[in-house]
Amino acid sequence: MESHLSIDEVAKRTGLTAYTLRYYERIGLIAPVNRATGGQRRYAASDLAWIEFLLRLRTTHMPIGKMQSFAKLRGAGDSTVPERRQMLEEHMQDVLAEIEAMRQSAASLQEKIEYYRSLEQSLASNPTTDGGHANEHRKPLRARARKTA
Repeated sequence: MESHLSIDEVAKRTGLTAYTLRYYERIGLIAPVNRATGGQRRYAASDLAWIEFLLRLRTTHMPIGKMQSFAKLRGAGDSTVPERRQMLEEHMQDVLAEIEAMRQSAASLQEKIEYYRSLEQSLASNPTTDGGHANEHRKPLRARARKTA
């Protein structure tokens, strides 16, 4: 990698806009970036690595305020390593809980998909009857509840 990248080059590599990179710097997520003699930002490899980590945090739905707190601790140096580890451990628990919720939702969707596959096969083999399910999604919730009760 080049030793110093322009904001446009970093934007292309990260998928962020130049505006977002400037915003991240303004709110303290990114430390002030070195500048060329003309004032243009020049990002080092370490800046890019940090931005990529921020993107990982964003992907895991870490709130921007927590990201700012983490960045501030990082900027304070090695004495904050225990706090940073603790923050990441707590966030990891949130991420794992979200993954479990998504697994449960995916399992529920898979059950519904299997139900509809079975129903489709049933309807294909006997197209004159729908087993009372064809219009089920149009019935009021109470009517569906009474039928299944």
